[in-house]
Amino acid sequence: MNADLDLLVQLNDYERPQDVAQRAVQAEELGFDRITVGETTGWNIVPVLTLAADRTDELGITNDVISPFGRSPAMLAQTALTLHEASEGRFRLGLGPSSPAITERWHGLEFDRPLRRTREAIEVIRSVYEDGNPAYEGEIFDIAGLNYEREVPENPPPIDLGTLGPKATEMAGRFGDGWAPQMFTKEGLEERLEDLSRGAELADKSVDDLRVAPIVRGIASEDRELARRKARGTIAFMLGAYGPYYGDSVADQGYPDIVENIRAAWQDRDTERMAAELPEDLLDELAPAGTPDEVREWVESYSEIDGVDAVRVGFVNEMTEDEKEMMMEAVADLV
Repeated sequence: MNADLDLLVQLNDYERPQDVAQRAVQAEELGFDRITVGETTGWNIVPVLTLAADRTDELGITNDVISPFGRSPAMLAQTALTLHEASEGRFRLGLGPSSPAITERWHGLEFDRPLRRTREAIEVIRSVYEDGNPAYEGEIFDIAGLNYEREVPENPPPIDLGTLGPKATEMAGRFGDGWAPQMFTKEGLEERLEDLSRGAELADKSVDDLRVAPIVRGIASEDRELARRKARGTIAFMLGAYGPYYGDSVADQGYPDIVENIRAAWQDRDTERMAAELPEDLLDELAPAGTPDEVREWVESYSEIDGVDAVRVGFVNEMTEDEKEMMMEAVADLV
């Protein structure tokens, strides 16, 4: 395979933070390039990633993603620099505009101008990286500045952005060091890569300078129908119930009627109908789900998209531990 493999894990799948660290050890042994961990309203990911960094030697460590509404830009810089030290330089910081639900119903803030806030947060973080000081005057943030108490490393953590839309992805190309999109068909990803490239050009760099690591959620099982059923349920839920953005993105990729039907089923909280409204061909476009051989073929094909540097593989919902291990082993054979 021409690209790296990242492993995306969900904290809700584990009983203790230490269990995530053990998964990181397993990922390193199988040859994954890095592990990424998301944060919504569960555990704070910083101690979890610190444990993972401490128990591994070469595995990259990434958060996927932190919201600029949930932490101040200076705290984001502190977090990144601390995890970079804990991992001996293996950390990449993941940022994303977040969503109205998490911003307003968890952090208690107004979901106002998310792209502008993300851009300014990046600029403040880079100010800390470069000068050890978050001093900044912007439309969102006005920071007088204090000095960082420790020495800033010569090579601070890269910043990856998780974005979907054309303007947001252009921003990722312009201000980020990497891009971690999600829920894209091959054709949709290729189209959005043009927006990423345009943003990179605005910053006098090339898309080749960015680490592009699209996220895919899948399942490998000898029971093909079981794998398809579990994957279909997860993908349908993400399109119809998990905030507006994934559904909007897939609709813009050419599937508006399907997304509308799935959302209509969610209005009735009919998860079985949601899954039934997701056709086989779109499931095949969005998720590696089937036998181990089918999953390997899917991931390898996705990795061959021009511009992709890594495939970030995650699990679908309701997977057993045996199924997770089969999925990891199946794609690890590509390394």
